[in-house]
Amino acid sequence: MSDPATPRLSVDIVSDVMCPWCIIGWLRFQAVMAHFAGRLDFRVQWHPFELNPDMPPEGEDAAAHVQRKYGISAEQSRANSGKMAAIAAELGFTFNRGPGFRMRNSFDAHRLLSWAGALEEPEQAAATGVQTALKLALFRAHFTDNRDVSDHGVLAEVAASAGLDGARAAAILASDDYAEMVRVEEAWWADQNITGVPAFILDGRMLVPGAQDPEVFIRVIERKVLADAA
Repeated sequence: MSDPATPRLSVDIVSDVMCPWCIIGWLRFQAVMAHFAGRLDFRVQWHPFELNPDMPPEGEDAAAHVQRKYGISAEQSRANSGKMAAIAAELGFTFNRGPGFRMRNSFDAHRLLSWAGALEEPEQAAATGVQTALKLALFRAHFTDNRDVSDHGVLAEVAASAGLDGARAAAILASDDYAEMVRVEEAWWADQNITGVPAFILDGRMLVPGAQDPEVFIRVIERKVLADAA
């Protein structure tokens, strides 16, 4: 249980489970939370963003997708993937982007994340809460285990592995529950000029874009949050 006297810092993270830099950004941010342990009580909430909202149900070969979307060569694509894999490995996360790796439609994954976020009590330490647990389980399922996280059966299993009710997750996926919530949130963040992910919004007012090094966050928090509170 956190100390009620410890100042709280809200951290809104706009991201997509298809985004490799989003998991890298979160792993780096964990070092920020460790740096301020005992000085700040971090309250984390994840928000939806679809890198590829028109991705078909069958997905797309990841290498071909990246080459087409960014206009780069196969060699450049492999080099970029290798760079990200090396960074992730240093942070304790494994990318297994083999020949069969595919980009997937993430809308239903965001529906489950919205559900998980709604389950959390306002006073809960969300940095270690069920929504974060589900988000990380989805990252692992996609990037490490190469599972189809657009498949409803896979999603329900991943939800159960994160401590959620798998049967309830399956029922949500079979319905339109939380679909409008995801669409409204996506539109709202677009109106806030969030055009790329990850995007970290600190204290509801400071945007730190991208998977920044911990030192960047630490400087922002010390100069803008702790200094203002002093």
